[in-house]
Amino acid sequence: MSKILSAVAWPYANGPRHIGHVAGFGVPSDVFSRYMRMRGHDVLMVSGTDEHGTPILVAADKEGVTPQELADKNNRIIVEDLVNLGLSYDLFTRTTTANHEQVVQDLFRGCRDNGYMVVQETPVAIDPQTGNTLPDRYIEGTCPICGAAGARGDQCDTCGNQLDPQDLINPISKVSGLPPEFKTTEHYFLDLPQLAGALGEWLDSVEEEGKWRPNVISFSKHLLEDVRPRAMSRDISWGIPVPGWEDKPNKRLYVWFDAVVGYLSASIEWARRRAAAGEGSPEDWSEWWTNPEALSYYFMGKDNIVFHSQIWPAELLAYNGEGAKGGEPGAFGRLNLPTQVVASEFLTMEGKKFSSSKNVVIYVRDLLSRYQADALRYFISIAGPETSDSDFTWSEFVRRNNSELVAGWGNLVNRTGAMIAKKFGEIPAAGEREEIDNELLANIRAGFDTVGDLIGSHQQRGALAELMRLVGEANAYVARTEPFKLKAPEEQPRLATVLNTLIQAVSDLNTMMSVFLPHSSNVIDKILGGDGTIAPMPQLVETEDLDNGHPFPIITGDYSNVRPWEPREVVPGTPIAKPTPAFQKLDESVVGEELARLGLVEE
Repeated sequence: MSKILSAVAWPYANGPRHIGHVAGFGVPSDVFSRYMRMRGHDVLMVSGTDEHGTPILVAADKEGVTPQELADKNNRIIVEDLVNLGLSYDLFTRTTTANHEQVVQDLFRGCRDNGYMVVQETPVAIDPQTGNTLPDRYIEGTCPICGAAGARGDQCDTCGNQLDPQDLINPISKVSGLPPEFKTTEHYFLDLPQLAGALGEWLDSVEEEGKWRPNVISFSKHLLEDVRPRAMSRDISWGIPVPGWEDKPNKRLYVWFDAVVGYLSASIEWARRRAAAGEGSPEDWSEWWTNPEALSYYFMGKDNIVFHSQIWPAELLAYNGEGAKGGEPGAFGRLNLPTQVVASEFLTMEGKKFSSSKNVVIYVRDLLSRYQADALRYFISIAGPETSDSDFTWSEFVRRNNSELVAGWGNLVNRTGAMIAKKFGEIPAAGEREEIDNELLANIRAGFDTVGDLIGSHQQRGALAELMRLVGEANAYVARTEPFKLKAPEEQPRLATVLNTLIQAVSDLNTMMSVFLPHSSNVIDKILGGDGTIAPMPQLVETEDLDNGHPFPIITGDYSNVRPWEPREVVPGTPIAKPTPAFQKLDESVVGEELARLGLVEE
């Protein structure tokens, strides 16, 4: 059994999350974590809402609330959505906890004391109305290269050139509408050049192992070609105070320094919460962080690769004292670098990039209010942006739901249960199996290796495709054996054997399917005579900050009693009632209705 850290990207709390977000970090991490638990590994799956930074300030100001009030509201929305999607976090918390602030500051001090946080002067854009640093994308003006209006401080979308804010013609702040003030100010910088050698050796070692997705490793190594110090503090009033600069209240740690430390702080909070409940020690987190044998997998979209394959590993190396300047690990001990950065590409929608401001968006809670969670999980798993961008269309969503989930898997389950309920009322005992029976069972049992290996190597599309191929084999078995024609008394022993074989196949398929489709797998487990707990589900728990009592919801759960990833013999005599469908067939009119909601067609 291995200790496996499943480190899931922190959704930003400036608003609800859309399906593109959960396609990148949510469903892939949950499938992997559920599978690893079923394989007997000790998984710690952590994340939370990322709640600091300028966009939170801007959104709060627009709503006329404080940043904390906005974060509280969106934290709850996101928590509810992720629970309803069935994401099995051991702890989903937030970055505004006192625990997180303490861990972030401790890690910063360790990096600084080892010499890898250096103070430098740098020009920054300041909003003259708020006094806060303006991120490049919050500055707009005329492109100095092509003359297009609406170019951002980081890029012109018209000509595609990278820009600096001070190069824009007539720049304005998107926050206040006023020209930004460019000032020179002091900030802490992570000394990446002094860490580049250690980073390069680490990336060479993971490339040699050959387990990372090619797009991730090539992009990560490319980052080393132009390494320079990177600012780790900001002029902003909302964020974690910079240790040593307590007399400078508008100096806060960069939100991205803050957020990636969340994987560690959430693990520490998880251990503290368990210890407070009388379970384990507050130091149990270290088994996933300082144990050299522990494995860690980081899940995100490709826009976050740089922070997880360069910035976060550099911070860990700096804290450990493993860069060119040397040093000693801090109080946390030597912290493990990522075993693998599992980054997905982008999900688009009807051929367009997701954009809340342009109504090109499908929020998770809106979709879940009208459709089954497993219908979305299925689409993401079978057609998501695993190694290349993929497109969500309503026509394809309906097609896959109806022709694959309903007509393929759902129909196999329903007719198996219906035939057994009608003919026997319980799982019949098998007589002597024929070659066709043994062949089906052997093929499906082999799926535990083939499907499992694909999930373990982060090829979830291929894994689910293989699983659906096995569903097709089971349906073909029904067509070949024709149990519905076995009506004569002398044919009843053969009927019993066929139906026993069939429900054994369905049961094993459902075990494998549970990592992808936990909601329906529990329903199907009941259809097959089980108790409906094949896939343990996450829970929303109302709690409060461990240190200051601020109330907020977390996601947690007990996933210890999972079914092993292996065939499990069905028990003859188990009562089987007439089943109700596990999946809902969608009317084709859904496509037009949803496109109309997006303003793409007229109602």
